[in-house]
Amino acid sequence: MNDRHLTLVQHLQELRTRLVISVLALLVATAVSFAFFRQIIELLVRPARMGDPNVQFVFIEVTELLSTSFKVSMVAGLVLAFPVILYQVVRFVAPGLNARERRYLLSFLPLALLAFLGGVAFGYFVLVPPALRFLLTFGGDVATPMIRISSVVGLMMRLLFWMGVVFETPLVMYLLAQLGIVNARMLSRFRKFWLVAAFALGAIITPTFDPVNQALVAVPLIVLYEVGILLARLAGWSRSRARPAGTAESGR
Repeated sequence: MNDRHLTLVQHLQELRTRLVISVLALLVATAVSFAFFRQIIELLVRPARMGDPNVQFVFIEVTELLSTSFKVSMVAGLVLAFPVILYQVVRFVAPGLNARERRYLLSFLPLALLAFLGGVAFGYFVLVPPALRFLLTFGGDVATPMIRISSVVGLMMRLLFWMGVVFETPLVMYLLAQLGIVNARMLSRFRKFWLVAAFALGAIITPTFDPVNQALVAVPLIVLYEVGILLARLAGWSRSRARPAGTAESGR
């Protein structure tokens, strides 16, 4: 009983240590990001300037620019500190996993990070410029756009975040198939529903209502789903190969 209690206390102490390190990394990264908040904001509003080089950003509240700078610094700090936080999470959960689960974890997390960054890059370079160009030039002969800085920065962060999330689709499908929760045949039958869901997500994620920008989100989602089906088929093939080996081992 004492050993079990001591083990629990040790786990709690380790959790506290991991949390303290993660919080300190986040605070330091946020402070560093705040020192460069002008460059970060300029990077976020650059796609809007590509749509309309003459666009002027304004703030209409006393604390608006300051609060936007803090928000941008916190998000950028989270991005900078994410490798440290991820490392602490892996170090905390790894002792409770077997060798196969640790191998899955160590291979899945870097791929998930790369997929997220790929989605952010797609959103920044492909999706956002035409969407903002449409928004900023629509009705330009009726009114002159004076965009709040907090509005365009918030829009950019939401779009880039959700594009990073949706690019995780193939990896999630592969992980579920590897765990035996779904298989390629089930996912193939769901394909027609995903086609509708992709355009629905395109309408939700994009800030415009025109079908062109919605298709810029929907088409990659459809392609990513097909990639996920291929990965699920690969996972099913690897599971079928591993099953006889496991049976042979249990028979010994």
